[in-house]
Amino acid sequence: MILLQKKFSMKLFDPSFLGHTALKNHIVMAPLTRCRAIGNIPNDLMTLYYEQRAGAGLIITEGTSPSPNGLGYARMPGIFNEQQVTGWKKITKGVHKKGGKIFIQLMHTGRMSHVLNLPEGARVLAPSAIRVTCRQFWTDQQGLQDPCMPGAMNPEEIAAARNEYVIAAKNAVDAGFDGTELHGANGYLLEQFISPVSNQRTDDYGGSIQNRCRFVIEVAEEISRMIGKAKTAIRLSPYGVSGDMKPYPELDETYAYLAEKLDEIGIVYIHLVDHSSMGAPEVPVAIKKVIRGKFQNCLILSGGYNKETAERDLQSGFADLIAFGKPFISNPDLVQRLENDWPLASPDFSTFYTSDEKGYTDYPRYLV
Repeated sequence: MILLQKKFSMKLFDPSFLGHTALKNHIVMAPLTRCRAIGNIPNDLMTLYYEQRAGAGLIITEGTSPSPNGLGYARMPGIFNEQQVTGWKKITKGVHKKGGKIFIQLMHTGRMSHVLNLPEGARVLAPSAIRVTCRQFWTDQQGLQDPCMPGAMNPEEIAAARNEYVIAAKNAVDAGFDGTELHGANGYLLEQFISPVSNQRTDDYGGSIQNRCRFVIEVAEEISRMIGKAKTAIRLSPYGVSGDMKPYPELDETYAYLAEKLDEIGIVYIHLVDHSSMGAPEVPVAIKKVIRGKFQNCLILSGGYNKETAERDLQSGFADLIAFGKPFISNPDLVQRLENDWPLASPDFSTFYTSDEKGYTDYPRYLV
């Protein structure tokens, strides 16, 4: 009887709403880079992968480039041409048939890139000409390569990139997505503008907190006008260290300002990621509370959650939805496993970024 009451009271598995979008539970599948988009075009293998995981209330796709310049990783999908839109239509249709909802994550890699992963004529661009030093980049042509020196974006290139985001968001709606998440985290282009570590401009897009946040705010505003604020969202990672990012003195003030401006725009959610479970510095509770206080719409939290900690933060009101990442890779039926306390399968790390079905669509569902 006690077990029955405990299960009945769980919020994690109850239906929810994201703006006006009904979700079947409070569980989000976090964006996961998987590198299966051969030729940067979403395909049938990807369709199966997302359909298998449609038990989540909301799926957020892997990072998807709004621009040829943003295709920093091998086999990264895009959504800037007709073939890509057609490929994504199959995926959104498949997820919707399974009763799921799906947002696309728009991720321009900026300086986190290598030219061999870009199509002919594309360039590695960033707010400032500062090379990333934290890692090498895999290229299918020549294996691991050192990162390229990015070109510092001129005003015309900034305007063009902003427009590319807006067109990509419109393409996403045409492809059947329920909304768009801007990737403003993990050291990619939007965070490169936010942080003084990567942004050393002296014009209207650099220097002060307001100037460094300007590009992100403009992109969010323009997309909200194009597709609606209920379909516009963002992912942030204060205190994140991916992509050579590191804390800076005005970090808390920067994210407080950003949360306030995003609240004014009225975007549907902020997705706040904490990578401390993977060895990165912990995002202090204090900055999470600041963002929670300044942003009135949905707050998604992610980073190392299990069933118990997810339920705790939902019941306390600290989060509105909880995102799970790696567990979804090896557990396509993760929601059912969590709800029934079934054991979780471990992922094969060697197949995270390969190109075929192994370690992608071949993880079995739990057999009762």
